[in-house]
Amino acid sequence: MNESRPRTAVDFWLDPVCPWTWLTSRWMLEVERIRTVDVTWRVMSLAVLNEDRLDQLPERIRELMGLAWAPVRVLTAASQAFGPEVTGPLYTAMGTRFHLHQQPRTKSTIAAALRDAGLPESLADAGDTDTFDALVRASHQQAVDLVGEDVGSPVVALPGQDGGRAAFFGPVVSPAPKGEEAGRLWDASIVLASIPDFYEMKRTRTSGPVFD
Repeated sequence: MNESRPRTAVDFWLDPVCPWTWLTSRWMLEVERIRTVDVTWRVMSLAVLNEDRLDQLPERIRELMGLAWAPVRVLTAASQAFGPEVTGPLYTAMGTRFHLHQQPRTKSTIAAALRDAGLPESLADAGDTDTFDALVRASHQQAVDLVGEDVGSPVVALPGQDGGRAAFFGPVVSPAPKGEEAGRLWDASIVLASIPDFYEMKRTRTSGPVFD
């Protein structure tokens, strides 16, 4: 990694309950390690994204949307209390328990994640109230304003054409690329972001998320 090159600012919006977001975030951490990239972690909400179409979703997804509020509320509360730099580590602590250890998305799991991140377990109480919902919605809307409504989590914003910003849903990857493979995917993302009329590239997923 050439530290003499200017560092690239990346914004990563995430919902902690999404396993695919977890894999993309692990790729993004690898990119931050091997490229001159600085990531700012932000919250978006699948519960907000789907709140007007819950009756169209399968029952298991509706149940997940109900569980999705507490984690983003707690991430927001922690950020407000201790600064935005705690968002990434706390998300990693939550995701490790939710996705790697398959622990339930409950208050006790969130409290344990707070402890893992060196934060007060009492912040888990924020998940039970709507105190931080306006901030959650505002952060979510920032992502939607950049990329549009027809997306999910995560949303990644990176440099676009002529000094502007481009944002995409994804990339959706499984397992998360490592080493130079992660770097090549990042390099390709930069190229795609530089093309103002590029919108979508997709193929059918043939397996579930692979955590390694």
